[in-house]
Amino acid sequence: MTTENRQTIASIMSMGGRPANSRREIKIIDTTLRDGHQSLWATRMRTEHILSMADEFDHGGFEQVDLMAPIQFDVAVRYLKEDPWERVRLAHASAPSTRFRALIRSKNIASFDFLADDVITAWVERLYANGFRIIGSFDGLNDIDNIAPGLIRAKQLGASTFGALSFCESPIHTDELYIAKARELIDKTDVDAVMLKDAGGLLTPERIRTLVPAIKNVIGDRPLELHSHCLTALAPLVYLEAVELGCDALHTSIAPLANGAGQPSTQRIVRDLRALGYRVNVNDDAIDAISQKLKTIAEDEGKPLGIPVEYDGLHYMHQLPGGMLSNFRSQLETAGLSHRFDELLHEVARVRAELAFPIMITPFAQFVGTQAVMNMISGDRYGVVPNEIKKYALGYYGKLLAPIAPELHERIIANGASNIAHEPTPIAPMLPDIQARHPDDSIDHVLLRAMFAGTQVDDMKKVVESAGRADNVPSSLLDLIKGLHRKKSTGTIVLKTADVHISLEKGERENVA
Repeated sequence: MTTENRQTIASIMSMGGRPANSRREIKIIDTTLRDGHQSLWATRMRTEHILSMADEFDHGGFEQVDLMAPIQFDVAVRYLKEDPWERVRLAHASAPSTRFRALIRSKNIASFDFLADDVITAWVERLYANGFRIIGSFDGLNDIDNIAPGLIRAKQLGASTFGALSFCESPIHTDELYIAKARELIDKTDVDAVMLKDAGGLLTPERIRTLVPAIKNVIGDRPLELHSHCLTALAPLVYLEAVELGCDALHTSIAPLANGAGQPSTQRIVRDLRALGYRVNVNDDAIDAISQKLKTIAEDEGKPLGIPVEYDGLHYMHQLPGGMLSNFRSQLETAGLSHRFDELLHEVARVRAELAFPIMITPFAQFVGTQAVMNMISGDRYGVVPNEIKKYALGYYGKLLAPIAPELHERIIANGASNIAHEPTPIAPMLPDIQARHPDDSIDHVLLRAMFAGTQVDDMKKVVESAGRADNVPSSLLDLIKGLHRKKSTGTIVLKTADVHISLEKGERENVA
């Protein structure tokens, strides 16, 4: 965009009541490699895709690049048959100037049940050892005690940490609640940044006008990040309102992996921020190159392109993530019940309210959705209660923000599995037993076994070890080093992680007679 065009847009916006702001810098945290493809490609971006764009990301000027959360590990192991830890190592080696970040899901990481403390601690340690220097965590109940140990350990290791305040709309998720949770997060974890995480795309301009100042007042000089989705079409406007109120960093994804169920488009948000007078120090050429590569991947592999959606007020009733909506519709069609889709959405909203308004993110969105399906299909509400719902009601997953009605609580306890204790007990350490059964495994693979039952890790390892990468993508750090060494005629090649530090000097040889 030319300077003249920017001035014109800023002038137009000023006429609409938005005076051009100061030259304050707004940081961009890229989500393309993590939540972008999670939202639009069912998390099916492969390691080869990431490596093909690594150089552009390394020159993209992003404050941070979001790379891995639990679902990326899950899909890599179970569906793509890739080693997710190898993806982490290769990404860091291929983009050494990029500040990649990792996100942890409470104390269950990639499973639905809570895991032992030794698994959580080791997971954080291996994130750091494999290259991550920015590590954060979130909890679907905003129970700070669930995320504090991991954040504290990450900070002890030397990582910069961020804690998420997960957002939803309900009578109990008030500004006062978020003020209290922000204060608790700072007091218990001393995080370096706070992330307002709106996984459902539920924030409105009206709500952001009270919420951002309230949180900023609590966290002081710590950066406030905003993460939202375009499910209601309001996120781009919410982002602009947020920065006007003091928000420091925005989570965006590069189109075409933006909009729809994903984050706002980097290109559009950067354009609008600059037009409003903010500084955004990203590399437009690198972003354009990444965008073109994403389009090529989508065309070659038949993947969808993100497009803006119309405003959908019904979303505020059920608050389901986009992926679950499509899954529900598909499952009902298979069962010949597609005509009951709207009925199911209403049942989801009713169950969520009855269960004290858990935020509709993993794992609670799945819990609520499953109970709603059982209620609708059987006609006997809570006649069948999944184990997870009983555990939720008993506090296995953390402190509920409001009580469940006594009569419903009793019905859930009575109809749930009888072998679930009424009081959760500490989980015994898990790693010694897994290591004893798999003595030849690295700690990285031992941790994957703690997440994924059965032969899933073995199946992944067989594919990786026997086939390697049939598409010429490096299958090991050594292969990557060799490739870089061949490409570079002279100079120094340095690859560094917490476990490995390699420096290679390559110079021109003198001609010898």
